[in-house]
Amino acid sequence: MASSSLLKSSPVLDKSEFVKGQSLRQPSVSVVRCHPTNATSHATSLTVRAASSYADELVKTAKTVASPGRGILAMDESYATCGKRLASIAYRTLLVIAPGLGQYISGAILFEETLYQSTVDGRKIVDVLVEQNIVPGIKVDKGLVPLAGSNDESWWQDLDGLASRAAAYYQQGARFAKWRTLVSIPNGPSALAVKEAAWGLARYAAISQGSGLSQLTFEVAQKVWAEVFFYLAENNVMFEGILLKPSMVTPGAECKDRATPQQVEDYTLRLLQRRIPPAVPGIMFLSGEQSEVEATLNLNAMNQAPNPWHVSFSYARALQNTCLKTWRGQPENVKAAQDALLVRAKANSLAQLGKYTGEGESDEAKEGMFVKGYVY
Repeated sequence: MASSSLLKSSPVLDKSEFVKGQSLRQPSVSVVRCHPTNATSHATSLTVRAASSYADELVKTAKTVASPGRGILAMDESYATCGKRLASIAYRTLLVIAPGLGQYISGAILFEETLYQSTVDGRKIVDVLVEQNIVPGIKVDKGLVPLAGSNDESWWQDLDGLASRAAAYYQQGARFAKWRTLVSIPNGPSALAVKEAAWGLARYAAISQGSGLSQLTFEVAQKVWAEVFFYLAENNVMFEGILLKPSMVTPGAECKDRATPQQVEDYTLRLLQRRIPPAVPGIMFLSGEQSEVEATLNLNAMNQAPNPWHVSFSYARALQNTCLKTWRGQPENVKAAQDALLVRAKANSLAQLGKYTGEGESDEAKEGMFVKGYVY
């Protein structure tokens, strides 16, 4: 059995086109997960096989996640970035049991411990997702560390032990994985940082596919994408078994001049068409600091004409912001919160099909979500 990978990246523009302070993130996603308190025991008894033995399943997983009218629910934020909300089993339960969620959501990215957790009524979260026809995924990177010899830049250094962790995650039910790396625009990016980001993503993808997990790669720029796909080929990664998770090409969050959906579509698709092979099944955009409505309008604009790949979403806050505010931790608000989640999921489903109009949206859904100094 195998799982697909999701690679997340964002485009590199001429520096004059960026607002100072904006960063480009490059995550990739694989589908394995390990219990944080028992990682060693889970990993030691597992055998890691070559990616070729998973080829058919990798392709199937990627195509399932990239199915028409559906996208990814990202619920993998760490405690540092999500506060108490995703640390709550009640909230995670609220999300995964929302009636009919699988009609709009094809995959869910989980934080490490969630793969082994159960809902408030005792059902395994992974099993609930599968019952909803949603493919379970897992975040496998462990966070940023300083990159020695660079322009004050960072990198992710979690490849050691990834093969055994990926095998354990696969055994637990994960079928795709996410790995994120970051390229800083204000600090360069330096050639060293670009190469380390690209090589790290390629090694992550190769290791994950060897354990049956599809990969997702995060926010990379035009220059970086060229390096990423060069090293993916060098590592014999099967393009048909990966998905990309880039950011859209938008003005910096503090820029006063906002781009129209048509401008975002033009810059973003032009970048991807120059760098992303058509063998890649899907592009699953992150929402970044866009409002719920803005992220949906921009996705809709990109689906007004056929694309070489399935163009969809892998949103966290742009699916959950109104849901979370509606819930407020109160049991009596669960149904209303689930309804809010389904409204956003359906809106983005329509956007993936190019049929979203934006009519009837609340003022709250139009509010931006930029947080200055936000750390991923």
